[in-house]
Order: sequence, then C-alpha cells, then structure tokens
Amino acid sequence: MTGRPALVVEGLDVGLGGLEILSGVNLRVPFGEVHAIMGPNGSGKSTFCHALAGKPGYRVSGSATVDGTALDGLPVDERAQAGLMCAFQYPVEVPGLELEVFLEEAAGARGTDPAETRDRMAAEAERFGMGEFLGRAVNGGLSGGETKTSEVFQAAVLRPKVLLLDEIDSGLDIDAVRKVAGAVSEMRGDEVAIVMITHYNRILNYVRPDRVHIMMGGRIVDSGGPRLADDLEEGGYEAVRARLGLQAPAPQPAERRPADFFTDTPFDL
Repeated sequence: MTGRPALVVEGLDVGLGGLEILSGVNLRVPFGEVHAIMGPNGSGKSTFCHALAGKPGYRVSGSATVDGTALDGLPVDERAQAGLMCAFQYPVEVPGLELEVFLEEAAGARGTDPAETRDRMAAEAERFGMGEFLGRAVNGGLSGGETKTSEVFQAAVLRPKVLLLDEIDSGLDIDAVRKVAGAVSEMRGDEVAIVMITHYNRILNYVRPDRVHIMMGGRIVDSGGPRLADDLEEGGYEAVRARLGLQAPAPQPAERRPADFFTDTPFDL
C-alpha cells in the first residue's frame, strides 16, 4: 500500500464500563482503496466504527487520523467535517426532516456551496435512483435495501474522505445486496477510502476489496488480499483460529429459562 493514507489507526484501545473491547488495533487505508473488516459476532467490529465516529461512553486511547487530521478528542460533528462518514447497521428514520434539506444542511456545514450541492444531488439522485425520495423524511418509509442505498447516496453527495460501512448488507436479501453493492462500487474513486465491516463475504462477491482484515477478540489478527475472504468462506473462523493458533472465546452463559426461577411451573416441559 503506497497510496496517500486516508485513514490511519494506531494502537486503538476501546473499553466500555469494565469491559475491554478493542486492544491495539492498527489499520492503514489509502485513498482509492476498499478494505473489508470481517469477524464473528462480538469481535469488536461495530465498536471500531462507533469509536472512530466519536460515539460517547467509550474509553478510547491510541490515535486515528483522517487525511492527516487527528480525530482524538473531537466531537462527532468535527469528525464529520474532517471527512469521516459512517453508514450504520440500523439507520434510523428522522421524521419531519426531508432528505433534500438534510443533505443541503450537512453539505453547508462542511462549507460546500449550495449551488454545487444541488447539482451533486441531482446527478447522484439520477445515478442511484433516489429522486423520488428527496422530498421524504430521511429513511422514511424505505425498505431495507432502499435505506442502505440511501446511505451510500448520501455519501456520494457529501463526498467524505473516509466512508465506514457498518454491516451495510445486514438483513438484506440477495437482490438488495446486489443493488447496495452496486451503489458502493459506484462510490469508489481516488478521493475516498471505503471500509466495509461485515460478517459474510456475500457482498464482497460484488464489491471486491483491495484488502481484507480479520478481527477476533478485539484485535486484527490477519490481513491479506481478497482471497482471504474466499478462504474464510471455505473454512470459517474456526479454521482461522486453528491456522493462527488462537484460542476460541469462552462460551457465554446459557440464557435462563422461566423454570430456572420458579418451581411447579408449566414452562419448558
């Protein structure tokens, strides 16, 4: 990786309450590249995204920069102005705020000329098929696939330097995955770095990443080319643990049943 770095993360530790979630995460993503972060449930993938975005409540140490601007200690809005944008796993509806108005305000906060924003919006709405949704509330009445496409459309209008996609394929059927993957592919370019966080490699069949990173136990344990995702599909995470000599996580306590709390109940017969 010799390109100009868009996102550089060094020694990132993240905790919440008494729990240590991420430990010593290092990542470097150049402009023009798409990187995938894969890992099982509970490995810390979404926490990585939330910590970079500045979600409150976490204990964070280490460093992260976007195009040379340090994110450490910055509030959420200033991280966005620095060029970081996150598309989350469960985008929320914002009643009363039209998508068009939201994009105009968000772009204006980054100093984009209003006329330029309108031109971008018109062009990207045609490219992503979002024209009919501009007058609706943000994510209002959209299907899962439409919501995820809208997230990528918003990024295309706002033009972040680093786009984090937190399980953008989550909950989508195969047709919706293809559509969203096509939208992500449309976003690729020399002025943006894209980080895709996902459990599975199905979306990576349509958006081929430049690099794949496997996260387990709050650390990036392996990195490689796109073939690494194929190997993961074939052998699963257990094969990765065996290859790297990693210990499987301790099993979680079984969920308690009603009969565990009461006697002489008709439950769980």
